[in-house]
Amino acid sequence: MKRKARILEADEIHRALVRMAHEILEHNRGAADLALIGVHTRGVPLAGRLAAQIASLEGSAPPVGQLDITLYRDDLSEIATQPVLHRTEVPFDVATKHLVLVDDVLYTGRTSRAALDALIDLGRPRSIQLAILVDRGHRELPIRADYVGKNLPTSRNEVVKVRLYEVDGGEDQVELWERP
Repeated sequence: MKRKARILEADEIHRALVRMAHEILEHNRGAADLALIGVHTRGVPLAGRLAAQIASLEGSAPPVGQLDITLYRDDLSEIATQPVLHRTEVPFDVATKHLVLVDDVLYTGRTSRAALDALIDLGRPRSIQLAILVDRGHRELPIRADYVGKNLPTSRNEVVKVRLYEVDGGEDQVELWERP
């Protein structure tokens, strides 16, 4: 693959998350009964960062969980013969919460659909909202994000790569790559 462009630098990712935190608080009229759930892998640190931003604005952080959707994917047989499973940790009752599902890239919508299935297996939340760092389009399912850091029109032969220091080391960045 060949790198085409750097889309977001660390400071731009930070500003996007600050804006998204404000939007989440405005839409939910504060942080009461709010919880964030990050989708493994990069959605987990993004959810933590959003919670920290909300805490800086509201004085307290909403609870944060992490969700592994591996076994809920509809393309599991295409990914690997031995998929890597992560831990799902949701240390609160979802039935009492307005949940914000957090992930790095929204593309076809299939990952978000799998996450919704996984969440519903944990209980029936008051509502589920979707926060995405980069929305690149090309939906195959009727799913849209409620909070978007960056809308990035792409072609199907392009790949959006998100790097976060908590997962990848180095610095935060979003890049656009082209498949050969």
